Amino acid sequence: MIGIIGYGAYIPRYRIKVEEIAKVWGANAENYKRGLGLTEKSVPAPDQDVITLSAEAAKNALKRAGIPANALGCLYIGSESHPYAVKPSATVVADAIGAAGHLHVASLEFACKAGSEGMYIAYSQVKAGVIQYGMAIGADTSQGAPGDALEYSASAGAAAYIMGQGPKVLATVDWTHSYATDTPDFWRREYQHYPRHGSRFTGEPAYFHHITSCAEALLKKSGMKPKDFQYAVFHQPNGKFPMAVGAKLGFAREQMVTGWLVPTLGNTYSGASPIGLTAILDVAKPGDRIFMCSFGSGAGSDGFVFTVTKAAPKVRDLAPKTRDYLDKDRIYLDYGTYAKFRKKILKNLED
Repeated sequence: MIGIIGYGAYIPRYRIKVEEIAKVWGANAENYKRGLGLTEKSVPAPDQDVITLSAEAAKNALKRAGIPANALGCLYIGSESHPYAVKPSATVVADAIGAAGHLHVASLEFACKAGSEGMYIAYSQVKAGVIQYGMAIGADTSQGAPGDALEYSASAGAAAYIMGQGPKVLATVDWTHSYATDTPDFWRREYQHYPRHGSRFTGEPAYFHHITSCAEALLKKSGMKPKDFQYAVFHQPNGKFPMAVGAKLGFAREQMVTGWLVPTLGNTYSGASPIGLTAILDVAKPGDRIFMCSFGSGAGSDGFVFTVTKAAPKVRDLAPKTRDYLDKDRIYLDYGTYAKFRKKILKNLED
């Protein structure tokens, strides 16, 4: 068996409600709540970034995997908000968790699918027999310009996965597929603080086209149908898109994890579908099948079919569950404190 032997999530405790953002910009909060399916989003503390979030998620994954950090053969961090333009995030995390030394390390980019990209590469190396264990992390402290629609959804969080083989596997990777084209729907150039989006490309040509193309090919490759899965998770830029693409593909509403996470988490970008998968693994039963399809602007999708094993329930309580991070010890911010945390005032003055 080859697949996930450990997983972990981390979500900051700070939150800001949709109403608080809308109040400052004179917007109607109900439009965003109904249109985006959001009520609040996570906010990183001033001393948190992709590296610190990744380290926390990685430690949780190691607890569940039950292996020493120095057993890892690779460590990849996918993000669109790496703290350094020239310096890898992954080397810092490798040192922080005790994995540094003889392993392959890289910081990856592919917008919102950078996390699933790392999962794909780590799994492929294990499958090829190059390494025994590999870690992949998707993490972001996402940016949204003041007053922009992204400010209501761009949040923070991380998900870490350890791929391996043998009796420790919690969920087998049964099938994979990827799909990518050059579709300019969303981008951020060097030295720019906030991303820009080509609105007419965002929906059908980018998100929906790539996910449906990848997902339909994956279903055909596996010979499976939506009804064969107990859970499905798609990239979650808001609460509306993933539910719509799932329905379009033939998945029932109760199969989709979006309703559990997006309203209170927002869009963690590189960690969006991987964090959704952690929430599923927290509750899925042995034998349950999981369908996952990410999306990254620019644009592409990675698809996975997982089957949960008997080993999964035995390790869930060894680390905090995703739902606990979402629901416990929340601290709500006013817009001024949120802007200070995210250095929005300083960035606008610099612009």
